[in-house]
Amino acid sequence: MDAIAVTRDDPTPRVVDLPRPEPEPGEALVRTLRVGVDGTDHEVIAGGHGGFPDGDDHLVLGHEAVGVVEDPNGTDLDAGDVVVPTVRRRPNGGNEFFERGEPDMAPGGKYHERGIEGAHGFMAEYFTSPAEFLVEIPADLAERGFLVEPVSISEKGFEHAFASRSAFDWRPESALVLGNGSLGLLTLAMLEADDRFERTYCLGRRDRPDPTIDLIEDLGATYVDSRETPVPDVPAAHEPMDFVYEATGYPKHAFETIDALAPNGVGALLGVPEDWDFEVGGGRLHREFVLHNKALVGSVNSGVQHFEDAVDTLRSLPEWLFDDLVTGVYGLDEFERAFVDDETTIKTAVQFDSR
Repeated sequence: MDAIAVTRDDPTPRVVDLPRPEPEPGEALVRTLRVGVDGTDHEVIAGGHGGFPDGDDHLVLGHEAVGVVEDPNGTDLDAGDVVVPTVRRRPNGGNEFFERGEPDMAPGGKYHERGIEGAHGFMAEYFTSPAEFLVEIPADLAERGFLVEPVSISEKGFEHAFASRSAFDWRPESALVLGNGSLGLLTLAMLEADDRFERTYCLGRRDRPDPTIDLIEDLGATYVDSRETPVPDVPAAHEPMDFVYEATGYPKHAFETIDALAPNGVGALLGVPEDWDFEVGGGRLHREFVLHNKALVGSVNSGVQHFEDAVDTLRSLPEWLFDDLVTGVYGLDEFERAFVDDETTIKTAVQFDSR
């Protein structure tokens, strides 16, 4: 079968010929429809994140996938079911996090991640997966099913942020998304659809005309240019934020979020930064936490329940959003275009098959 992979000696994605996988007991064989490309894929390609499976000289890319069950192989699935795979898998045997059904809470070294860390991804004509990690979705969502995974990431981030405010009657009205990439824009759309938030904002570094700014404003949110209004200045320029969602991986934003928050507010940190040492006003930030009951939570990956919630969320988002958000779906004959990262590109996918 055809697959898209990188090798240890060449990080350039290319089509390789691999044997079609055979499902083990408890696994199903899935025929791949589409696989999304995101920032994590670019980090894996650049060598800044992830790692190869033990003993293999290549890594099949892709962790945002949707496919059709080809062979249920005795599982509870049926041939023809449209499914989305979760990302994390047991590393050389189980551990307590997988036994509890909480692989998304496992620390480093306690998991493999398909297409990222220690396990091949889904960017191939077929893949196998334990049935417990396959989430069935309605057939009419097949074309956009590759977006379930990124939406699930925000579902978990929201869950943990809101849980941190559950000890009192928290009534958020304003929200700020840091980052106008595809995850930030999807998250902004989710916040716009949430009746609890009356005012939403999205921060980026783009000049007009720009498709992401157009999308932000079409959603009804306010665009904030960080070159004109840095994160700590947002309260004075706009308003203090009840909720801040960080999707940039820019390390200073984690600390600047504290200044952007309103009293009782919470920030969810989703970006994964590179190492960077810099000075912060530790005492002042500590006071902000304590005297104004602020909170920061970190979140990574997501579980089956978050995927299931993401399916419902995806259906609730406006149809026009997907036309504007997904700027290219490419077949294997031009898959390289899916990995182009420029200011005209928001979200891309590689198409392996159609139903």
